[in-house]
Amino acid sequence: MPRLGFAEAWRIQARQLLCEGVVPDNVHWSVEGAETDLFGALQSSAKSVRPVERPSVPASFVPLAEAALCHVSPERFALPYRLLWRLQNDREILGDRSDKDVAAVHAMEKSVRRDAHKMKAFVRFREVGISDAGRRQFIAWFEPEHVILERTAPFFARRFADMDWLIVTPGYAARFERGVLDMQLCNERPDLPDDSADDLWRTYYASIFNPARLKVKAMKSEMPVKYWKNLPEARLIPDLIANAEKSVQAMREAMPTTPHIRTDRIVARLPSPSEIAPDVVPETLDEARQAAAGCSRCDLCRYATQTVFGEGAIGSSVMFVGEQPGDIEDLSGRPFTGPAGQLFNKVLHEVGVDRSRAYVTNAVKHFKFEPRGKRRIHQRPDAGEVVRCRWWLGLERKFVQPKLIVALGATAALAVTGNGANILKRHGTMELADDGQTPVLLTIHPSAVLRSGNAAQQDEARKLLVEDLRRVSAYMPD
Repeated sequence: MPRLGFAEAWRIQARQLLCEGVVPDNVHWSVEGAETDLFGALQSSAKSVRPVERPSVPASFVPLAEAALCHVSPERFALPYRLLWRLQNDREILGDRSDKDVAAVHAMEKSVRRDAHKMKAFVRFREVGISDAGRRQFIAWFEPEHVILERTAPFFARRFADMDWLIVTPGYAARFERGVLDMQLCNERPDLPDDSADDLWRTYYASIFNPARLKVKAMKSEMPVKYWKNLPEARLIPDLIANAEKSVQAMREAMPTTPHIRTDRIVARLPSPSEIAPDVVPETLDEARQAAAGCSRCDLCRYATQTVFGEGAIGSSVMFVGEQPGDIEDLSGRPFTGPAGQLFNKVLHEVGVDRSRAYVTNAVKHFKFEPRGKRRIHQRPDAGEVVRCRWWLGLERKFVQPKLIVALGATAALAVTGNGANILKRHGTMELADDGQTPVLLTIHPSAVLRSGNAAQQDEARKLLVEDLRRVSAYMPD
């Protein structure tokens, strides 16, 4: 018999045995030569009982059997043949995971698949020179749990088709040379030279290691310790684990302790919470603004510089409601003064609306952010924060009594109508506020224009905002 891989050699023998009617219990499987010689012909001693004239199997059997043949279990040849025999009488057995043989072959397939995944992740090539054809040459050593080299080598042939390489495992090796993949016996571990790529692996691993998310058990599950001795980056792991807590503490200390150099001076001018009576319901807009300065209805007050209340006059016909103050608004104490606010002002001017004659506010009065170095990155308020801050928005609506509310974005729509979903589909439409009376014009937030992407996309978003806000002028007094 010619030298073949496990799958092809087994397929030939299994089909012959099946056609001769040899029952599984009468077959003894062995490999010609050493047990690790995957090129040796499979041998069987068998006694015929009942021939099968036209053997057939479901398509799902083939990948299961080919994976099981790569398993190190002594059953790796016998189990697929036993299932092959049974499938001639019952083609549905593969769907029964409670069946002992079916459960076993699926477990073997899963283990082999996982081992192949680990091989793809943890093979490390070392460069050994240049071939006569001018192709770079590499070598790697890997110790798989199962007999997976023949199964996995085509992945490396596709991935590294521009170089010649040799992957050696205990017992056999895969050689890829000038675009041709070949399997061969190999009983010795090759000498692996030092490689400059090792330093690159260590640099890369150290840069992606996050001590704040270290879970040693999970890490060892994804990168089993048995592979460490062949991974250049693994030399760093013990020290990285040992110093993880120190690294986390250093990260904490590097975080900004204050949002801005002006924060202390701003906070010094604000009333302290002890100066504000939390149980007293404000009776005027000015009292509401003063009370909001000491608001602690949610945790956002612990991190923001100050409360940013709305601005405008009582009796304003139109109330604009945005999402929340941004970094600049948090420092200035005024709504819509940052980049989105500047765009907002330009659009209002374009559609003929005088901002000074409207009331402008936000659904949430404190700046929610994530610190990154010295910057504070905007974070969207969650529904709980919107609900807690709705009390202040309700006071503003009560005292201003607008004829129209313009909800700028999803968060504003949630705060005013109770529904913040599908704002792009609802934009430009009129709905009623949660009081069932006040009309609400829905549109996008100006910041959505700035985040739209390239210039063309921003231009389209800006046109949408302008088109929606043109309807506001009808509610403004002459």
